[in-house]
Amino acid sequence: MLQQDTITALVTAVGESSVGIIRISGPEATSIANKIYKGKTDFLTAESHTVHYGYVYDYKQDKKVDEAIFLLMRGPRSFTGEDVVEVQCHGGMVVLKQVLQLILLSGARSAEQGEFSKRAFLNGRLDLAQAESIMDIVQAKTERGVDLALSQLQGSLSGMVKELRADLLELVAFIQADIDYPDDDIERLTPDEFQSRVANLKEQIASVLENAQKGKMIRDGLRVVIAGKPNVGKSSLLNALLGHERAIVTDIPGTTRDVIEEYINLNGIPLKIVDTAGIRETDNVVEQIGVDKAQQFVKNADLVLYVVDAVQGLTDEDREMLAEIKNQHVIYLMNKSDVGITDEARIDFSNAIGGAPVLEISAREKLGLDQLEQSIMDLFFSGTLEVQNDIMVTNVRHIQILEESAAHMEGFLTGLSLGMSVDFLVIDLQNAWEKLGKITGETVEEDLLDQIFSKFCLGK
Repeated sequence: MLQQDTITALVTAVGESSVGIIRISGPEATSIANKIYKGKTDFLTAESHTVHYGYVYDYKQDKKVDEAIFLLMRGPRSFTGEDVVEVQCHGGMVVLKQVLQLILLSGARSAEQGEFSKRAFLNGRLDLAQAESIMDIVQAKTERGVDLALSQLQGSLSGMVKELRADLLELVAFIQADIDYPDDDIERLTPDEFQSRVANLKEQIASVLENAQKGKMIRDGLRVVIAGKPNVGKSSLLNALLGHERAIVTDIPGTTRDVIEEYINLNGIPLKIVDTAGIRETDNVVEQIGVDKAQQFVKNADLVLYVVDAVQGLTDEDREMLAEIKNQHVIYLMNKSDVGITDEARIDFSNAIGGAPVLEISAREKLGLDQLEQSIMDLFFSGTLEVQNDIMVTNVRHIQILEESAAHMEGFLTGLSLGMSVDFLVIDLQNAWEKLGKITGETVEEDLLDQIFSKFCLGK
């Protein structure tokens, strides 16, 4: 359904640049363009998908505002499915503000967050899964993340969901026809046939869900916290992983007082690396705040890189911290291997962590980092990102819906195994069908739509 009003927003990032783009979408887009354009084009009659050079014109003050290019795309052959005009002018904030104000005064209203994408969905240009993938592309932190989001935008997940829903609807139709026309000579399925087909559908979902955790990590990344006592080489390790000097490194304990966060790309996986203050007892108020924050970050981490000074060995503070993190994902590191590690230090550390593997590294000399990266891959991805199914689900909402749909299918199969009639079990198939429709937006509620699109940036 086409919207009744016309919206506008800046669609390029805020800040100085050579070009800034303002989008106008809605039934009045071309008439507004005519008002603010000075050139040779009449946008009411101009052909779709054409480019027009001219000036942004303030008709109220009778002056040119900026030199610009106007792009015209008529609905339904536009992103939103409506008439769209994009104004490409110079990217200074003063100019952009002037142009945007002029468009608003000419009859448009400011777009809400995600409203362009929402209109594309409502006008049938995208389904909901495809619309969500747009934001994933914008927010992707690695090339692998972009590839997955682009695959979803092209309809990989939507296609699978639509096939599953079609199969479920066919099964429901068989059951309903049998209920409505018990005496007619129509095609019927046996309980074994129902069992086989529903089990196959459930297996398809299970196959996709096997890769879901990997997909979520590619999309959202891993929170990796570097922890340990002061002066064990945590900041040096951060710098080594980043490949540049991000954190200050000194021989003075307590140099790192605040949390430092940076992203690195590990084979297509965004790792949010957090360098924390050294954990120790201290009378310094500022340092203690850093220690408290470090302990909180460690508790919420997906992975802890616990660093021990191989020369100094373990302390009572180390042993206390190791006991606190023993139930988390931890990779244990003995730093300063370039200086030399004694067998006594190795045995003591191994005993303290119950014989878990220990990596020997030198953050200063960048030794052992390849082994560290492989250990992360082994821990979370079984050593590889390769998957059996071409579809990798990345969105938590989609994962939850697939799990719920599979649960309804399992309910159907369980009832069937207990000898219950499919007449009583059809509700499980109907629920599974309805749940899957929430992925593509075919059975989604208005409040959920508002919630999803409110997370988009303004220009999308």
